[in-house]
Parts: sequence; C-alpha cells; structure tokens
Amino acid sequence: MLKSLYISNYALISELNIDFEAGFSVLTGETGAGKSIILGALSLILGQRADSKSIKIDAEKCVIEAEFDISNYKHLDGFFSQNDLDNQGSECSIRRELTNSGKSRAFINDTPVSLNVIRDLSNRLLDIHSQHENLLLSNDAYQLEVVDTIAENAVLLTQYHTSFADWKNVQLELKQLQKMAEKQGADLDYVQFQFQQLTDAQLLDNEQVDLELEQETLSHAEEIKMELVKAHQLLDEEHASLPMLKDAIAALARVKSFVPDGNDWYDRLQSAFIEIKDITVEMNTFEERLEFDPVRLEWVENRLSELFTLQKKYKVTSVTELIELRDGFGAQLQRIDSFDEEIEALKTKLSAAHTAVKASAQLLTDSRKKACKPIEKYLVEQLTKLGMPNIQFEVAILPLAEYVEQGNDEVQFLFSANKNRPVQPVTQIASGGEVSRLMLSIKSLVAHKADLPTIIFDEIDTGVSGEIAHRMGDIMQSMSADMQVITITHLPQIAAKGAQHYRVYKDDSGAQTQTHIERLSNNERVNELAQMLSGKNITDAALKNAQELLGIL
Repeated sequence: MLKSLYISNYALISELNIDFEAGFSVLTGETGAGKSIILGALSLILGQRADSKSIKIDAEKCVIEAEFDISNYKHLDGFFSQNDLDNQGSECSIRRELTNSGKSRAFINDTPVSLNVIRDLSNRLLDIHSQHENLLLSNDAYQLEVVDTIAENAVLLTQYHTSFADWKNVQLELKQLQKMAEKQGADLDYVQFQFQQLTDAQLLDNEQVDLELEQETLSHAEEIKMELVKAHQLLDEEHASLPMLKDAIAALARVKSFVPDGNDWYDRLQSAFIEIKDITVEMNTFEERLEFDPVRLEWVENRLSELFTLQKKYKVTSVTELIELRDGFGAQLQRIDSFDEEIEALKTKLSAAHTAVKASAQLLTDSRKKACKPIEKYLVEQLTKLGMPNIQFEVAILPLAEYVEQGNDEVQFLFSANKNRPVQPVTQIASGGEVSRLMLSIKSLVAHKADLPTIIFDEIDTGVSGEIAHRMGDIMQSMSADMQVITITHLPQIAAKGAQHYRVYKDDSGAQTQTHIERLSNNERVNELAQMLSGKNITDAALKNAQELLGIL
C-alpha cells in the first residue's frame, strides 16, 4: 500500500509530505485547491512523461517520492530480481526528479532505473482512476481486458501470444518467399541466358594467364629460335663455355688436394657445369619444338578476345570472377527450381501454425465466455445497490473476422437501466451518472482479481448524489477491507465513509500561492463536511447533518 508521498517544488507545492494508512481515505477540497496537482505528481511515479513546466517557478529541481509497504506482496520478488534491484522486503521507494533543464531521473530504492521499469513496478502497486477514465467504457480493448482479468487469462494469453507471433512470422516468411519467387521467376530467362553463356565459354582457372604467355611466345617465335640457337652455340659447341668449363674442372681436379679451398671450388664448378648443361638441353629442346603457328596464334588471340569481352560485359577483371558469377547464376537457377517446394513446405507450416492459433484462441474464448455470467451477476448486484433496480447488464462475446493480438473475440458491455428497454452498448445508452456507477462497480470487481495494493479514485462519483452517493461510498469502504482505497470527492456522503480524511487547500497569504494538505481531526471533519453541505456559511443544520454522517450523534 501507499505509505507516504513527498512532493517538492511541483507546480504550486513547495514542500508537502503526506502519510497514508490502510483502509479507506478521502481527500476533499474546493475546486482548484490543488487536488489534481497531487494526482499529477503521483502520475510521475506511475512513469508518465515529465514536463519541465511542472517545476515550481524559480526552483531548479522538483522531487516526487512515494513509499510503499510491500510486505504482503512476495510475488514482487521476481520483479526485483529480474531488474537487479535491491529488495528491502517490506518497503519500496519510487522517486522521480525533474530539472528545469528538462532532464528527468527515476529511482527504485535509490537505484537509477528507466521509465519502463518504474512504470512496470508502479502499475503493480497503484491504480489511479481519473475522471477521463470513464471514457474507457467506450474502448473495446478495455472491456476485453476486464473480462480477461476476471477470467484470470494471463497464462492463456501468453500461450496465445506465442502462437499468434509464430503464425504471423510464418505468414511474413511465406509472403517474402513468394515475392522473391515472383521476382526471380520474372528474371528466369535472363539468368538462364547468362548462366548458359558462361557455361558455354568453358572457363578454366588461370587460363587467361597461360594464354597471354602463349600469345607472347607465338608472336616472337622466329626471334626466340634465333636467340636460342645463338645461346646454344655459345654454351655447347667446340671452344664454347661448357667444353672450356669442363677443362677448368679437370685442371682443378689435379691440384685441389694442394689448395685449402680446392675441394670447395671443385664442387662448386661441378654444380655450375651440371646446371648450365641442363639449361642448355632445355633451351635446345624448346628451340627444336618451337615453330611459328599462325593458326594456333589466331585461336589464342580469339580466345583471349572472348574472355576480355565477357569480363567487360560482366564488369569483372578475371576469369576467376567469371567462374564465380557462373556458379552464382547456377545456384540462383537451382533456387528458382526449389521455390515451389519451399513454398509448399511453408504453406504446410503455416497451416499448422494457424491450427495452433485457432486452438489457443478457442481456449481464450471458452474462458471468456465462462467468466461472463459471474461478471454479469456481480455488476447487476452492485448496480442494483447503486439505485438501478431495473438494471440489465450483459457481456457479449462476438467472433472477429480474423485473429488479432488478443484473440478472436470482440467484447461488448451491453446495458439498460430501464424496463422494457433492450440492452445496448454502454456508451450509446448510459448517462454520466450511470457510467460513474458502472465504472466503480467494474473497478471493485477488477481490483480484487488484480491483487492490486492501492487504488485511487478521482471523483468517480461525478453525476451522482444523495442516497446513491452513500452506496458508492459503501462500495469503496467495502473494497478497503482488502486493499487501500483513496478517493477524491466533492460529496459529503462519500467523504464521511473514510477512515482517514485529508483536506487540500490553497494559501494565498505569501508572495506565491501554495497548495497544502492536512489530515483532519474528528472535529475538523465535522466542519469540513458541514462546509461541503452548506458552503462557507456553515449552518447548525449542516453541522448536525455532518455529525450524523460521521455517526457521532
């Protein structure tokens, strides 16, 4: 439950510290006294976006801090563990700080957190029902949420969301594959032509390098032969290099044993002789084999021209890249051929995913329909107590044309407060006072199921008075037996039901208008209620009526 609220430099509040207790508390005050300011500060604890304009004039920073008692809410342990936060066991603090530069910081138990984290926690601790929330009754999603809360569908919804996400993912995958198949199918002829052209070219790695060398050789065949013959003559004919080197080796052999390095010189000359002789043989063989072949030269040049033309066409610089392109086109053709099989496989997968979604949705529908009667029964009982003896209320579960994020159901709250009037959607037939009573009844129903520690009502009694106000107060008082209920009200009948009574007021005596709050004693409560009954000029009748409301006569 909410134990205390501290507000500093927010709007008209310089500093305010309120302690709350369990049970039913009421806040009263004249219109414009600042009750909405307090709720605005609390909304920051709920993780709403901050506006630097909310900071009190001339202040550098505003602070809002709420202390909660969570000793009876052990299920929050998982939240603290998941978000790596200190868990103080029985207490928890949530703080927001705003600076006039527009910066905002949030803390849980003095640990900095993001707004999403603070929002996640505060929504488990506190619910503020503001006046505009009566409009939620016109929201189909809210009506569905109410039914799911009463049906305790959290697990079923999680299962459905998983199935729904899987189904949507397969749908997207199939759509993308079909689009790809359509696009590549349109390009099939062109891809086939390119693949065939490169295949017919019979490309080989390093072929271009070899052909370029061969082209050079064939183009200079006569010159090569002439120079090789000359080299052979210089090396291997009489009085040439090899015979003379052989004589040098023989001469060295006769004296090598008398010279320190003789053996080394001898071995090196022998190696040189062998190497030169091998080179001579290879050059001679190549020279004898080499012939000028214009036909072969023409073929080589044509083949190189073909390769260059392909490289230019496909914007590459080597045969290796052409081969990679060919293989890529081949893989693309294989993929096109396999699209039909992949599409059929995905269609089978999609059918299975749809079956799973359908089954999960049906479980949700059955659970929701099962919850309808208890909801109807409870709300009829509550609304009858709230002055609607002829109330008719139905929860209609209608099938949607398709599966959506929350299932396959549309929920409609149907309502009639009068005899012989058929039920119609609430927003089409209910008056403002009837909507207020219905929302209170729904909140009282949902609050217990949601296991919420604290609920705050901001003038939920709008549009009602007299005996109906008494009964609305009784409902909120009854709710407070299991949870903390705080209500802002202008009705003395409801204010008198509170176990604690706070008055919000403005003080204009200083240089700036200030909003304050004080907890009232029993005597102060009498005066406050009397003023609510008769205005500033409190009459004896109003005082007596206030005492009667408080049960102290």
